[in-house]
Amino acid sequence: MDKDWLEVEIITSSEATEAVTGILYNTGVQGVSILDSEDVQFKKKNPGQFDWFDETIINVKEGAIIKAYYKQDNKFDEYVKYIKESITNLDKFGLDKGEGIVTVNKVNEEEWENNWKKYYKPTKVGGKTVVKPIWEEYKPNNNEIVIELDPGMAFGTGTHETTRLCVKALEEYIKEDSTVFDIGTGSGILAITAAKLNAKKVVGVDLDPVAVESAKQNVGYNDVDNIEILYGDLMEVVEGKADIVVANILADVIKILAEDVKKFIVDGGYFISSGIILDRKEDVIEKLEECGFEIEKTNIDGEWCCIIARA
Repeated sequence: MDKDWLEVEIITSSEATEAVTGILYNTGVQGVSILDSEDVQFKKKNPGQFDWFDETIINVKEGAIIKAYYKQDNKFDEYVKYIKESITNLDKFGLDKGEGIVTVNKVNEEEWENNWKKYYKPTKVGGKTVVKPIWEEYKPNNNEIVIELDPGMAFGTGTHETTRLCVKALEEYIKEDSTVFDIGTGSGILAITAAKLNAKKVVGVDLDPVAVESAKQNVGYNDVDNIEILYGDLMEVVEGKADIVVANILADVIKILAEDVKKFIVDGGYFISSGIILDRKEDVIEKLEECGFEIEKTNIDGEWCCIIARA
């Protein structure tokens, strides 16, 4: 059994990919792959941004297929039950779960290791930021910065609209003397991006211990020494104030954060929030303004938006 893995396959919507991935990281998952039809369309529209892309290997016409990998243990059935129930409840958070189908298959370790990596290639996700799987070769062009990432233990590969929106905002607002807090850091992609954009200090926090380990591993793949990854809640584990706080989470969580996050931002600093579907944009803006923020701008990519608010 040591060479066998249990693969949980979830058919969902592109909109729900980050939420589903978050659900998985509340279990004993060992690796996640995301095949998103919107990523395919993004790559089609931006062919010059990729060294390689073979559309035939990603047979996803619409929505997304998320695969999670587990070793058999006595909690596995409990994990599957939790996953199914959580996906069923996504509509309570205003998210379309798509088909919401969950199936379990057994796969051989060698087959998995040899096959899943072919889906991940260097991807330009901002004006100058490229996300590169650690096993791929990539030669940066001009002023590009390269983020080394292991997608096998990460929350996607950075091509989701919400991640792209946050990366572009960080590229615009970070200065060399900036302190940046990344809330719900996940794979650490935004924290690492901030560090490589020459922020003075970066702190990534997450309530999920698996995410924290994933982020620490990914930090280790990058030549940065101005970044710290912490386990816990922003309000409890982070000291001081930041010039920029970035949160790529969900609209409802951002509304909760809005009530206290200003305490962690310097006067005139910025709260960059994403993970917000367009239908919830005005709802989040209203909450931010209610909490004393001034809306600097709202950027949109597909069905998602990123709100930059000034403290």
